[in-house]
Amino acid sequence: MDRFITTLVQSYDFDRSELEKTFSQARYLQSVIDAITRPAEKLDWYRYKRIFLTEDRINGGVDYWQRHQEILSRVEEEFGVPAEIIVAIIGIETRYGSNKGGYRVIDSLSTLAFHYPKRARFFRSELEQFLLLTREQQVDPMEIKGSYAGAMGIPQFIASSYRNYAIDFDGDDYVNLWDNHEDAIGSVANYFSRHGWINGAPVIYPVTEMPVDADRLVQDKLEPETTYESLQQAGVESARPLTPDTRVALLEFEETSGPVYWVGLKNFYVITRYNHSQLYALAAYLLSREILERYQQPATDM
Repeated sequence: MDRFITTLVQSYDFDRSELEKTFSQARYLQSVIDAITRPAEKLDWYRYKRIFLTEDRINGGVDYWQRHQEILSRVEEEFGVPAEIIVAIIGIETRYGSNKGGYRVIDSLSTLAFHYPKRARFFRSELEQFLLLTREQQVDPMEIKGSYAGAMGIPQFIASSYRNYAIDFDGDDYVNLWDNHEDAIGSVANYFSRHGWINGAPVIYPVTEMPVDADRLVQDKLEPETTYESLQQAGVESARPLTPDTRVALLEFEETSGPVYWVGLKNFYVITRYNHSQLYALAAYLLSREILERYQQPATDM
């Protein structure tokens, strides 16, 4: 801890006595360690999807879209990221801003930075970024709450993402992800855009034909590295046609009846940059499709 404080003082001109006071009030939380060692992303797909693909979250997404329609339209036009994707992400992260986390971020990050060796380096960096962020935002680091892993605000940005990707979309000269939905929506779109979202491109397709020896074709990495042509030659067919040179990732998901396979494309990989899990990305995509269908339903019924 002393070495960490010294680094902040020397590198960023923090006041040592203020940092010592802050850390003297930070608490170790065993619940944070417990939570990070059993994340939902370790579940099988058929269990994981039940958390997010619910009527409550779909209907909540439609309501959120209706309430922020003008902002979402502007964001979609400026960044090329579909409104339904942005809505789904915010729905998964905080139930549309209604549950932004109950942990003090200083407690979560201090616990993980100094008591979780497996990822201590990452969380020390995030703790550093958090203290820089609170100084820039002129907010009390003891007052900010978030997730057990230190994610904050309506879209649950970690501190480094807040500093690098959050934007002032409403033009009030202050980037506010804590309770400003306009900034939150714009920041999610900016995050996706900066990570390479391709406007109008597909995200992921289910596989309709799969060879018996499927396991050898499934890709460990999330980034598309295989050409669709090579999968076709091995006996894989997507539900939608793709050009032979399209880069794809063949992904496996466990359903109650056994494994199912999907062909992920670049935009699916971009979703995994928000949360590095193929379960998360598929849940976000499928939730977005349900929200879009429900959102468009009234116009279809007229």
